[in-house]
Amino acid sequence: MPSDYYQENATQFFQDTQAVDMRPLYERVLPMLRPGGHIVDAGCGSGRDARYFAEQGFMVSAFDASAELVALAREYTGLNVRHCRFMDFHADSPVDAVWACASLLHVPLADLSDTFIHLAAQLTENGLIYCSFKYGEGEVLRGDRRFTDLTETGLADLLQQTPVSIRECWITQDRRPGRDQEKWLNAILEQMK
Repeated sequence: MPSDYYQENATQFFQDTQAVDMRPLYERVLPMLRPGGHIVDAGCGSGRDARYFAEQGFMVSAFDASAELVALAREYTGLNVRHCRFMDFHADSPVDAVWACASLLHVPLADLSDTFIHLAAQLTENGLIYCSFKYGEGEVLRGDRRFTDLTETGLADLLQQTPVSIRECWITQDRRPGRDQEKWLNAILEQMK
């Protein structure tokens, strides 16, 4: 289970990810949202992104499946980070965006469509979902973690039975030191009208 990995390696994962410069992603996604809008950081890990969003004046909800990471993220962000999985998260009221940076990639391929449907149900009428996956195809075991890799076509196929569609899709390199050979599929999804 990925959450077991993150339980056992929470401190190292926090140290490896909390200072990564994500500004290019923020600069691409955040201008699409209304000032002070409500963002859910889904699978927030270290809380790096949730903290940045709060510092920019956004209302932020955050959750993670790892109790250890939740504790670290609460301390780092000062937010009431919830301990839950994607399908167990329910927003108190509709949100402007769901930010799922490198988190949905642990959801089994067979469960991803339902997960997108559930997350889309948390959105306001014009809400967005940002998500990222390691670039590739199929389910892959890397070390102690299982990943669902996607390409543009794979994501588009996956979303056919959901209420969201791809607004924008692009590929980036990993921003962590020493990982610049890893490619990521990034997508901004919007509710279909």
